Amino acid sequence: MAEIISVLFFNTMRYDTSSPKHPSSDRFVLSKGHAAPILYAAWAEAGLFPASDLLNLRKIDSDLEGHPTPRLNFIDVGTGSLGQGLSVGCGMAYVGKYYDKASYRVYVLVGDGESAEGSIWEALNFASYYKLDNLCVIFDVNRLGQSEPTSLQHNMDVYRNRMASFGVNPIVVDGHDVGELIKAFDEASKTSGKPTAIIAKTFKGRNFPGIEDAENWHGKPLGEKGVQVIKHLESLMKNSGAHNLKPKAFTDDAPKIDISSIKLASEPDYKIGDKVATRLAYGNALIKLANNSNRIIALDGDTKNSTFSEKIKNVNPQQYIECFIAEQNLVGIAMGATCRDRVVAFASTFATFFTRAFDQIRMGAISQSNANFVGSHCGVSIGEDGPSQMGLEDLALFRSIPGSTVFYPSDAVSCERAVELAARTKGICYIRTSRPNTPVIYENNHKFEIGKANVVQESDTDKVLVIGAGVTLHEAIKAAITLKKSGINIRILDPFTIKPLDKAAIVKNAEKAGRQIVVVEDHYGEGGLGEAVCGALSMETDFRIKRLNVSEVPRSGPPDALLEKYGINSSAIVQAVLQIL
Repeated sequence: MAEIISVLFFNTMRYDTSSPKHPSSDRFVLSKGHAAPILYAAWAEAGLFPASDLLNLRKIDSDLEGHPTPRLNFIDVGTGSLGQGLSVGCGMAYVGKYYDKASYRVYVLVGDGESAEGSIWEALNFASYYKLDNLCVIFDVNRLGQSEPTSLQHNMDVYRNRMASFGVNPIVVDGHDVGELIKAFDEASKTSGKPTAIIAKTFKGRNFPGIEDAENWHGKPLGEKGVQVIKHLESLMKNSGAHNLKPKAFTDDAPKIDISSIKLASEPDYKIGDKVATRLAYGNALIKLANNSNRIIALDGDTKNSTFSEKIKNVNPQQYIECFIAEQNLVGIAMGATCRDRVVAFASTFATFFTRAFDQIRMGAISQSNANFVGSHCGVSIGEDGPSQMGLEDLALFRSIPGSTVFYPSDAVSCERAVELAARTKGICYIRTSRPNTPVIYENNHKFEIGKANVVQESDTDKVLVIGAGVTLHEAIKAAITLKKSGINIRILDPFTIKPLDKAAIVKNAEKAGRQIVVVEDHYGEGGLGEAVCGALSMETDFRIKRLNVSEVPRSGPPDALLEKYGINSSAIVQAVLQIL
């Protein structure tokens, strides 16, 4: 990759080492993150830091990690889980072309091995569909994978034909010919209406005696051979004396924006008792955010009429991005779009479909991304569609992401506020919305905070604390009515955020309700609300906790029948309270 990187950094790309993430500078994503040493070397050569720092590679007290992460001020996203960088680049390029309308370009370097990942082709399809001519992807076709040759090896015609069939401008070059590379990047910059793929034929270990194009050298140090290799490389160098390589200057034409304090344009406007699905309230909140800022965008995977993300189009169709049924790419686009704080992005689909993009979401945390995800149709309460459509693992997924915030609003008012809070919260945010219409229980001016639970019902004689969220909170309210007829009062707590969980409120209210707790959730038991509560109380003593959750793969059926069958409806809560008493 030496020639490719040299041409990119010292002939093609426009950037400033004094401000590596300037909004107007070109973007570079090293999708094949295991090649991090050459990226670090390029930035050192550009003068960002002393070349001697390269000797700290992979040391525990160095930010020059084994794969790039934003711990470094010149890295936008973490890479290394292969197949993801091009989606991120597409998100960057989309923002540059359609929102910033600036001259910066996006370059993504992809390995031929990782091109076996389907997400690469999802991203190429997206880039072609949206005519991202400010995007240039470079395929480093060096023939060798980690353990054996790649499936296509050096069959450049197949690569060319595949790119062309996806609507991408393909340019096949000798990846070690500086002149060819310069011409290719120049052609890419002049290509209109489609992205360009530079397909570079390269040889692993080029000019390394006895190593070039040989198997079983992937990721291995050269050891004693290193001295011989360096000596040979130096003998091939021309003009090897003093040199002064400087990057090209960029045009400062990206608009200056501030997305730090976006709010709803108007307060929630519901009546107590009105039945409104939280997924619909999510769409309403998008409208209110978009009315206040053209930097609010919604992305979806062809479920916009179910998640109600399409409502943002009522404000401005340009603030919606259709990603089609390609959830891994959907997540990658959202993370690329949010780089350098150019937009606030909400990516939505059915909650269960985020599980197929778990790796992308995980990498989002490593990338210090501020992307927001909204999963609708959670749990058995969706009804007849059956288990393939039921999000029953999503809380476990998002709770496991470091630094994440997990909202689970239980009515329309709290959902609108969750969307508003997520827009201003750093890190990965997830909002879990439900399909059924549920009653509004909060006043429109109720104040919601991250990590602060709300007591929905209480008395001085409460016997048990019941904790529910979403549809199960409303089942708990029904159960309270039944139990009261038998002279039993229960206290009901709405956590609002599952992460962070309000431990203080749980302890305080449980102590006022006999230190006995019932947790009920429309989710599998592993990783959900119940485990969150048990974890929060793990160092406490003398609390009794009974958990109700979906404990097997469910069936299709009417929502009420499913809530009853899997023991999370009001009748099950009544029985659980009686048992714990």
